[in-house]
Amino acid sequence: MGAIFQSLGRTVAAGVVLLVIIVLLAGNIQFGHAWGAFFMRWLHVLSGVMWIGLLWYFNFVQIPSMPKIPDEQKPAISKVIAPAALFWFRYGALATVVTGLLLAWLNGYIVPALGVQKPFVAIGIGMWLALVMAFNVWFIIWPNQKKALGIVTVPPEQKAAAGRLAMLTSRANTMLSIPMLFCMVAQQNAGL
Repeated sequence: MGAIFQSLGRTVAAGVVLLVIIVLLAGNIQFGHAWGAFFMRWLHVLSGVMWIGLLWYFNFVQIPSMPKIPDEQKPAISKVIAPAALFWFRYGALATVVTGLLLAWLNGYIVPALGVQKPFVAIGIGMWLALVMAFNVWFIIWPNQKKALGIVTVPPEQKAAAGRLAMLTSRANTMLSIPMLFCMVAQQNAGL
């Protein structure tokens, strides 16, 4: 059992195997459109947990902790941890948006939701908030983090400004994540 947990790849593979066993044991599953839409929703939630989980990690843990870390230890964050976390953050955002749009398309509400039309107002607002957030991730946070982390070489004053802009945009995304998550859940649970 220890060998499974010593490798992230083996741990994830074991999770998938466990899921397959549970699905098979549950039996009587109809692999039609409804199951496909459910599976897409599950992928959407899984991707969203990765994306928003990392967003909240950055804002609740990493950013507030950085001033407390001794200068000689900061390269471990900026050269190793942050680039890896930002990779999963970016692609978690992309996967969340893609699976969300596919889910809306599979369920036939993509156009009215993006048009924020009844009865898809809540999910439409949530989708637009998520699209703004994903834009921020790819076109503001990531380009500026590359400068702040030294992945792209810039003068020191530009590096500091890029780090600040990335942090402020990340904070804006944290703020937007609160109504976005509410709207996503509200659509199917009559919260709006």
